[in-house]
Amino acid sequence: MEEKQQALLFKLAICNGIGNLGMLKVLDFSMRYNNSTDFSKEEIIQIAGITTYQKLFSESWDFWSKDPEKLSLYQHSHRFITLLDPIYPYYLKQIYNCPVVLFYKGNIELLKQNCLSFIGARAASVYGINVVRQLIPEIVSNNLTIVSGLAKGIDSVSHQITMQHGGNTIGVIGTGLDSCYPKETAHIQRKMMEEQLVISEYPNGTGPRKYHFPMRNRIIAGMSLGTCVIEARKKSGSLITAQAALEYGREVFAVPGNVFDSQSDGCHGLIQDGAKCTICPQDILEEIQFFTI
Repeated sequence: MEEKQQALLFKLAICNGIGNLGMLKVLDFSMRYNNSTDFSKEEIIQIAGITTYQKLFSESWDFWSKDPEKLSLYQHSHRFITLLDPIYPYYLKQIYNCPVVLFYKGNIELLKQNCLSFIGARAASVYGINVVRQLIPEIVSNNLTIVSGLAKGIDSVSHQITMQHGGNTIGVIGTGLDSCYPKETAHIQRKMMEEQLVISEYPNGTGPRKYHFPMRNRIIAGMSLGTCVIEARKKSGSLITAQAALEYGREVFAVPGNVFDSQSDGCHGLIQDGAKCTICPQDILEEIQFFTI
């Protein structure tokens, strides 16, 4: 039965037009009815509440249904876990719209670790990079795994500094695992797939789409005890992640910058709204040790 559920969830994950919320509805329905997996396409559409994208889903479902061998081969070309697996991150499971399927490359055991996310400007300044260098070594020495988005700037620097200091790090990306976006961080992604862990809710062959990245950000915030923001403008993806962390009841840390530099306006706004003003590792460690959810 577990294999059948896994196969159903994989098939849904690669179908267009259903979305993660639709998949959650199907999974919930399946679990309430003796883990049933024998649903027709019409039943899936009804259970998932697919309306606008019925035609898109129907075509996608039919494409994979007509060639079970091709579907099986494609499934076995991926490594993935589902919401039903014991190793699925505990804190991520607590959030609204938690991803039903996570594809991965690397050391899946890292999902068992307590995580802290580091996020910030893509065009990071020397100041921002030096802040990462100051904060991360002591953070990783306290057995926290660093999570970020493998973007340019603060994200990629956070991954690199963590590895340089013998720590563990997880990259969350908004494409399939066979893609590297942006290209500038491809070498870091490849290294992390070999030595650390990279995860995505998107199957192979999925390229970057604008709406993928806010979805990725919810995973970064959701699997972390807290989120540290270094250099963020008032309107930035980093603030979307920080807002998600607040909604999930997680700690938010913000590093102050130059008050005359708009590069840190978002961080200053977070501090004014109650985020922990962070200038040293202890500011983070003192809060995290008392974290409960």
